[in-house]
Amino acid sequence: MAKLQSLDPHTPMFTQFKEATGPIVLANTFFVPKERTESFLALFRRQAEFMKAQPGFVSLQMHQGTGDSRLLMNVAVWESTEALATAFGSPEFQRMAAEFPDDIVSYPHIFEQIDA
Repeated sequence: MAKLQSLDPHTPMFTQFKEATGPIVLANTFFVPKERTESFLALFRRQAEFMKAQPGFVSLQMHQGTGDSRLLMNVAVWESTEALATAFGSPEFQRMAAEFPDDIVSYPHIFEQIDA
């Protein structure tokens, strides 16, 4: 299973799930060893198809770091933290998440839009 790390140690993703808010953006940055990129993306696409069918899902985009970067970033919009938490906690999603190799590191964080 991929290692989950917090971008902000004061508010890990599981703590953020307790916030009743929305719409929200999940920004999940992954460190993926070069030799695992294709297999990672294949598994991620399976997960994305599952998530797209879940109540409250709005949109998803995957981005890759430029140059020789080993970073990939998923940006997903959800109607609420509750919808994301329900989908994330489902047994089917957890089975897929367990398939990621241990050398992949995931840095998920939930954001709300603010006026700039």
